Amino acid sequence: MFRIITLNLNGIRSAASKGFYAWLAQQNADIVCVQELKAQACDMTRQMLQPDGYFGYFHYAEKKGYSGVGIYCRKQPDAIVEGLGIPDIDAEGRYIEARFGNLSVVSVYLPSGSSGDERQAVKFSFMARFMPHLEALRNCGREVVLCGDWNIAHREIDLKNWRGNRKNSGFLPEERAWIGEVFERLGWVDVYRRLHPDAGEESYTWWSNRGQAWAKNVGWRIDYQIATPGIAAKAVAASVYKQTRFSDHAPLIIDYAYTP
Repeated sequence: MFRIITLNLNGIRSAASKGFYAWLAQQNADIVCVQELKAQACDMTRQMLQPDGYFGYFHYAEKKGYSGVGIYCRKQPDAIVEGLGIPDIDAEGRYIEARFGNLSVVSVYLPSGSSGDERQAVKFSFMARFMPHLEALRNCGREVVLCGDWNIAHREIDLKNWRGNRKNSGFLPEERAWIGEVFERLGWVDVYRRLHPDAGEESYTWWSNRGQAWAKNVGWRIDYQIATPGIAAKAVAASVYKQTRFSDHAPLIIDYAYTP
């Protein structure tokens, strides 16, 4: 079995202090994708850089305490691709890809537009420029799994208060249409939804820190593993881990009957 985990850490130092690495050591994961490091290379401890049994690779944001993505791998990859080759996007540390034979695993972190119109415009710009890359990846002949925080809930089932969020970033019609195009036009597969087509509250991966969102499970499903059809068809189990909180997000764990 080939296990992939994805988690937005909301700060790697914060997640470490909450026991993330002790938990990780018990998960028997082959690849772990992390987002929102909120750290630079100089901030990283040995445990963060290379947890026991893993090789670590990172794409840091230029801005201190902001964004950044990483991948932990049990096997050393054949190649690492850091960034998209688009300077303003790469300055925010939003994309890293590890290649193993015919498999690519990507850790990606889409911008949030919730802080206002300016960041929503950045998010739309990212989406527009990321779509051709998604199309090229889909047609590259490799199996690909894109893991990460997409900051978009696709359908009404993917968040608790969908009626009240239709004009809010993360559930705007344009965002939902865009991720729908990723699935429908390009043919990517939402792996969790393939296995759990009707899951509602148990599918949520993020909860606001405001009010009692976590306690009342007023959540959103915005973290995905989105895959090419070949490897997506080999997914046999998918779950969201909620027993311990490392972040305002929860780990999404998917097992594939697959050998790279």
